[in-house]
Amino acid sequence: MTQLHRGSCLCGRVHFETRGKLRGIVYCHCSQCRKQSGHFYAATNVQDDSIDISGEENISWYEASEFARRGFCKNCGSVLFWKHKDLDYISVMAGSFDQPSGLQGESHIFVEDKGDYYRIDDDLPKYAKSGGGVVVAADGQD
Repeated sequence: MTQLHRGSCLCGRVHFETRGKLRGIVYCHCSQCRKQSGHFYAATNVQDDSIDISGEENISWYEASEFARRGFCKNCGSVLFWKHKDLDYISVMAGSFDQPSGLQGESHIFVEDKGDYYRIDDDLPKYAKSGGGVVVAADGQD
């Protein structure tokens, strides 16, 4: 039986459904993620051919670098996606999934760039830049 997960933005103009097992949550503490979301990213990912998105006309894509873009609802501003231009999967923000999501934390990346206003107190693996098999932009600069 295929696992289905559904989610949406805050206003409901963008909905998505994923099929199959999702990766554990990777918490990204880089300055770009913090500046866009107001804190750090918490995201899973899914193969491009395993996600259906409705309301795509409501998604605005910000070209964060020459390697990746960030998708958010242009009506309510919900941060939804992170997409590397050369990879066949899309990262989906964990908080956008309907509950229960069944998601669990996997690791922290870019901890050397984390905000000075919080601590990382869990026992998950922590990487100074990218790590643990997580592929981001060139040498972890996104």
